[in-house]
Amino acid sequence: MIKEIGLRPHYTDSDYFFKKLALGIPGVLFTYWKSADAKAHKYLFVSDQVSDILGLDPDILRENADSMFLTVHPEQIQGVEASIEESATALKSWWYQARMKVRAGHYEWFEAQATPERQADGSMVWYGQLHNIQHYKDLECTLRAREAESSFQADFQKLIAKLSTQFINLSFGTIDQCINELLKAIGGFFGVDRAYLYEFSQDHRVMDNTHEWCSEGVPALIDSQRNVPTDDFDWWQCKIDEMVSGNRVIFVEEIEQIPAGPERTMLEEQGVCSMFCVPVRVRGVVTGFFGVDSIRKRIWREDQADLLIIVSSLLSGALERHRLERELLNQSIRDPLTKLHNRRYLMPRLHEMLSRASRYEEHFTLAMFDLDRFKHINDSVGHLGGDACLRSFAEVLLEQTREADVVARFGGEEFVVAFSGIDATGVRRIVSRILCAVRNHDFDLEDHTVPLTVSAGIADIGELDEFPASPDPLIRLADDRLYAAKQAGRDCLVDALGVSRI
Repeated sequence: MIKEIGLRPHYTDSDYFFKKLALGIPGVLFTYWKSADAKAHKYLFVSDQVSDILGLDPDILRENADSMFLTVHPEQIQGVEASIEESATALKSWWYQARMKVRAGHYEWFEAQATPERQADGSMVWYGQLHNIQHYKDLECTLRAREAESSFQADFQKLIAKLSTQFINLSFGTIDQCINELLKAIGGFFGVDRAYLYEFSQDHRVMDNTHEWCSEGVPALIDSQRNVPTDDFDWWQCKIDEMVSGNRVIFVEEIEQIPAGPERTMLEEQGVCSMFCVPVRVRGVVTGFFGVDSIRKRIWREDQADLLIIVSSLLSGALERHRLERELLNQSIRDPLTKLHNRRYLMPRLHEMLSRASRYEEHFTLAMFDLDRFKHINDSVGHLGGDACLRSFAEVLLEQTREADVVARFGGEEFVVAFSGIDATGVRRIVSRILCAVRNHDFDLEDHTVPLTVSAGIADIGELDEFPASPDPLIRLADDRLYAAKQAGRDCLVDALGVSRI
């Protein structure tokens, strides 16, 4: 056939044709030989593409294969040699993927496939090919990245849905617990070291760390971050203004980006390396910010700010709902005229105090007050004037009592103060002070002053023979003594010792 088409005789050489065929293959064809004692190895044949692809001389490889193995990435050379040994021992096909240094000087992925054949002298020969699979590796990485991103987004949506459900179903009084759980969930999801919530004062000059989560081994900062003035933090105050006026997310990739000053010093002492701060809005007003810290250098997602804004929006909605519920609750347990607590609030508190008195012998005392001749005041200055007197008396009560005392309007012109952690002598002293304060107070109504006095009845839980099932017996005792004070001429108090005038 060759003679018929007029080819020259040397074209019939099989090696020549094999080399020509090898040039048509994009990879490298090879015949790799390894001695029986594994001390020598070379390529009996290797196609010339090895020069273009790996920058190796085929003639050198035919003498010694070391230079081929030197192109394998140091992290993978041990695996390549082990796989060749395994192929020789089991006499099974050799297949391996590894990074190799190409002619341009960088590493790319290659795949080798070869069939082994044991020789009569015990040496081994592999017939195979080596081809570049970097494109497939890049595609694989892209697909994995897309799959990972899709999984991440799905997991994030599930997390937000779960947290949203928790906030929707939260009962009154559990907002703090829900926020702490959110910070823990978000902190763990993003792998940060701290997640926290700060609240601003109305003038945005004081910030208060109200909630915080820290990863294991990271020290908490919340105790040192309560009611922190920001007047000396010039850089941070500018960032606060950006959050408040522009709803800006504050991202500090490296603390070194912050100008030298007290805020940078503080963050360095806290070990913060980078952070995100996202404004939290309630009823359209920025009331604080939600943030995350990292104490080590890290690469943040490009959409990290967008994801944290979603979390911030969730917090904003929960806080807005909580504030509304709190306002509604305050309206239900507050007297709209005097702003004191009302009977709806007082009775549960008295039940609590009664329970503690029964369990732990924490005695408490009840004082009931009534404005003297209040009907005459209403008749003389009108109901608006009477309302003004009630408000003024409420202010006197708050001024003369302690924060721990429960002050409430009981109804009409009657008021109740529940004292705990104080003996009968101390209560008598406070009540006497209240009576004096009222007597000496100028209750000014428009162009004239209304003289006002008050009577009081005091009852201690220890005076009852046994702890009652409800506060009613104690209230009745205080009310009876209040009536006795009225009968005694008003402007006085009555307790277990009898009438006392100041």
